[in-house]
Amino acid sequence: MKKIILTLFTIHYSLFTSATAGLTDFKTIEKANQAYEAKVYGKSAALLNSLDAKSPQKSYDTGNAYYKAKRYDEAIKAYESAKGVDEATRLHNLGNTYFQKKELDKAIENYEEALKLKEDEETRFNLELAKKEKKKKEEEKKKQEQKDKDKNKKDDKKKDDKKKDDKKQDKKDQKNKDNKDKKNDQDKKKQEQKKKDQKQKDKKDKDGKKKEKKKEDGKKDKSPSDKEKEKNKDKKADEKSQKPQGEKKMSKEEKLKEKELKRLLKKMGQKKMPVMMYQMGENKKTKRSEDAKPW
Repeated sequence: MKKIILTLFTIHYSLFTSATAGLTDFKTIEKANQAYEAKVYGKSAALLNSLDAKSPQKSYDTGNAYYKAKRYDEAIKAYESAKGVDEATRLHNLGNTYFQKKELDKAIENYEEALKLKEDEETRFNLELAKKEKKKKEEEKKKQEQKDKDKNKKDDKKKDDKKKDDKKQDKKDQKNKDNKDKKNDQDKKKQEQKKKDQKQKDKKDKDGKKKEKKKEDGKKDKSPSDKEKEKNKDKKADEKSQKPQGEKKMSKEEKLKEKELKRLLKKMGQKKMPVMMYQMGENKKTKRSEDAKPW
């Protein structure tokens, strides 16, 4: 990059209204030059700006001081108001300032304008350097864009994979939930059936207890005569059930015979009737056949 050399303009007394003012300005310019040589560039620029005189050379020198102080925005303003000095040099320095600010398009533009006015080795070198820097910057930008694109693509893939995993997990969770709900429904039905069966059993037991209680209450409510009648009734029923099925209802005559028989047995003290007596009793009032023989 071309080295900028600060060149102080020559004082022309015709620029000032009086000799005293000219002498004061000269001293200020000398101090500004000394500050510049001492590399106190900010002080140098301030001293130059304090001058009342306005000229392209003053603006150019002020721009150089600001450039050395790395106050590039102020340097650009100073160079732009320095029209009237060597134009190729002014444009060269403007190019340098924009280059320092990384505004490469404006730097290239000023270098090219300077070369149109005058071919200069250092200006040409700076132009090629700015173009290479711009190309490098563009390549880095493309790489960064591709890197961001790949990163976004990778992030999108991760998101898609996560969505798929989440979807699978949701299905799995839903399936587990459905199975759990199904099991709960089955358990609920079993509990309901169990309660129903228990209710029916309780009802049955309750009805049975009611019947038993009713039966007992019925027995308690019966009078002694009713109980006796029931007892006799049960007894007759038992006697009836003990009779042989083939036995016919006894006639009045047979009842008399049985009664007579019992009387005779009682009299004789016997429990069983002799055959002969039974036959006698049997044939006592029956008609004898003509062939029958007496005993």
